[in-house]
Amino acid sequence: MKIKETPLKDCYIIEPTIFEDERGYFFEKFNEKRFEEFTGLNGHFVQDNISKSSYGVLRGLHLQKGEHAQAKLVSCLEGKVLDVAVDLRKDSPTFGKWFSLELTAENKLQLYVPRGFGHGFSVLSETAIFSYKCDNFYNKESEVSVFWNDEDLKIDWQLPATDVILSEKDKISPSFKEGNF
Repeated sequence: MKIKETPLKDCYIIEPTIFEDERGYFFEKFNEKRFEEFTGLNGHFVQDNISKSSYGVLRGLHLQKGEHAQAKLVSCLEGKVLDVAVDLRKDSPTFGKWFSLELTAENKLQLYVPRGFGHGFSVLSETAIFSYKCDNFYNKESEVSVFWNDEDLKIDWQLPATDVILSEKDKISPSFKEGNF
């Protein structure tokens, strides 16, 4: 397992070492001890979530704030997504910056999204199954969001706007400037 830094503070790419033979493949998806040694961050997770979405679905940008803030370790188990992390920590040197990474079933990459980050993804394949490991339990009252197509962030979701499918909640998210994070 290789852990690589991204341009965003505390946000990491995890690339597994894959062992393949005629039977298939094996890899260590996550190792808490190695992660903490490399990053100095807590890698203890308490909740796993899975979502299935079709092409054009865009989920995000979401985050939990306060005592219910969540770090996430995300991956794509089937299909292909563009995963996006936005640093919303006002005291961070990378506040307001975003990073994207294509996660696929084939590349088996994962992205560690720390607490205080907005997170979202767009589905680029016909369907995708997406996995989220979270280090804190979900709390509906602590959830906030940022509009997916914010004019200040200028995120390239790699989808034509006409193909984007949003939840009702995501259609009315506040802008980055209006955000309460």
